Amino acid sequence: MSQHVTPADQPAATAAVPDLTSDEVLARVLSSLDDDKAEDVVQIDLRGRSAMADYMVIASGRNARQVTTIAEKLAERYKQATGRSARIEGKDAGDWVLVDTDDVVIHVFRPEVREFYQLEKMWMPADALTRLRHEPQLAGH
Repeated sequence: MSQHVTPADQPAATAAVPDLTSDEVLARVLSSLDDDKAEDVVQIDLRGRSAMADYMVIASGRNARQVTTIAEKLAERYKQATGRSARIEGKDAGDWVLVDTDDVVIHVFRPEVREFYQLEKMWMPADALTRLRHEPQLAGH
């Protein structure tokens, strides 16, 4: 026996949210960081080097409050664009906040914390690090 389903029995339809590519997510991340005045933004292509994400972005805020605000706004904008929530860690301390969108992992640091951990050294190819050292304007200095 077939069951007749009326519109009232169906869940409310949600607005269709486009499925963004990792490049589109990266572009939105970089735009959000720029909007919120993040400093020394570096993007690292992880495709073919790590299964955790396609890109890593590292940025700095001037103080704990700005670091937290940058991360919160980024997560809000990501949710508006995709309908999915990003995972956030470290927001309470504001020294180093990680925002994980699956395709792009974003690290927002206070400058002295960023200098201590030096994630760029760990993840960037050696030739890119050499270019950053010799062309400081590319690193945002």
